[in-house]
Amino acid sequence: MTARLILSWRKYRFLLFELIKRDFKVKYKRSALGMLWSLLYPVLMMCVMALVFRNVFRFSAPGVSYLSYLMIGLTLFNYYSEASNLSMSSVVANFSLLNKVYLPKYIFPLSKCLFVGINFLLTLLPLYAVILLTGTGLCWQHLLLPYDYLCLLLFTLGMGLALSAAAVLLRDLFYIYGIILTIWTYLTPIMYDLNSIGSPRLIALMKLNPLYHFISFARTIMLFHRTPGPGQFAACALSGVLALLIGASFFRSRQDTFIYYC
Repeated sequence: MTARLILSWRKYRFLLFELIKRDFKVKYKRSALGMLWSLLYPVLMMCVMALVFRNVFRFSAPGVSYLSYLMIGLTLFNYYSEASNLSMSSVVANFSLLNKVYLPKYIFPLSKCLFVGINFLLTLLPLYAVILLTGTGLCWQHLLLPYDYLCLLLFTLGMGLALSAAAVLLRDLFYIYGIILTIWTYLTPIMYDLNSIGSPRLIALMKLNPLYHFISFARTIMLFHRTPGPGQFAACALSGVLALLIGASFFRSRQDTFIYYC
């Protein structure tokens, strides 16, 4: 199985890179600012949300900069949201290719996750600018953040594989998933502090949210300058690996039927 994956990677990596390049060309075609939007968009969104939630709803993050708190949550959640959305439609959008030549079908959701991942790395620039400007500062624990990002990538890829396979069978999922993401946004402590919720049972239930663990891991380092505990490392790894195994298994069980829905 491992040897087959390595062989497949060597054979189709050029196609993977071309798919990612195509996505960049399509996204920024005829855009005056081009990839600069990857830097401006999160900053503008953060400013709007900070004004609304800090001044209207009076949300705060005790002991830390609310702007930094909000920006970290938005950056990680937006990566998952965009990558999973694009992955979901990736197989359906490439039916014309699947009808003509043999391709490993997983390459389409994988290319979307990597494409958004490159944009995600660009959004780290304005994120660190906010962290420095708000006086939050840096620490050596930032070297641990790639672990968090890798686990988030695995989780997103697993979800993307499952969603892309399910969307072939049920096109209504394109509309349903938008509603699910909206609900998921408010169930994830992006704008608010989880400790501000009064019910211990509700807090325990919300901690079952995998995205909570990825965001909490990053905030522990960026805001509090602490090394995440073993439980945080385990929760991120478990969420990422489990989602990838389940998503890949479901995708593999359904991929041979895709041709019948083209």
